[in-house]
Amino acid sequence: MRLLLRHPYFWLILGWIFVIAAIVASLVPMQQLPHTGVSDKWEHSVGYALLTLWFTGIYPKASYFRIGLAMFVMGIAIEFAQGVMGLGRQADPHDVFANSMGIAGGLLIATIGLGGWAQRIEAWLRKW
Repeated sequence: MRLLLRHPYFWLILGWIFVIAAIVASLVPMQQLPHTGVSDKWEHSVGYALLTLWFTGIYPKASYFRIGLAMFVMGIAIEFAQGVMGLGRQADPHDVFANSMGIAGGLLIATIGLGGWAQRIEAWLRKW
């Protein structure tokens, strides 16, 4: 997968920081998490939609299936880890469903126009 960006490492490093943050937030003990007042499933859906949109913004459309698959595998791996860690977290198939809805939403939004946003930002910044 070739990135057609002027600063690909910037976008990739930032994306991986977001992935690591999502993994850490998913694995820390529940009592250490802030109470947002938002449904846990809503947080899963929005988080995975944003991660999916991030990577569809920096990779070409031909990579969207792999991005979606990678996000899905990450969600399952996190749920498995939650189930075996014994830190007050538990594996929940409803979380996998919420993650999947976020991934599907992110892919849909990318496909109908938001994909490739990083190239548009770089083009806009070059004008300055």
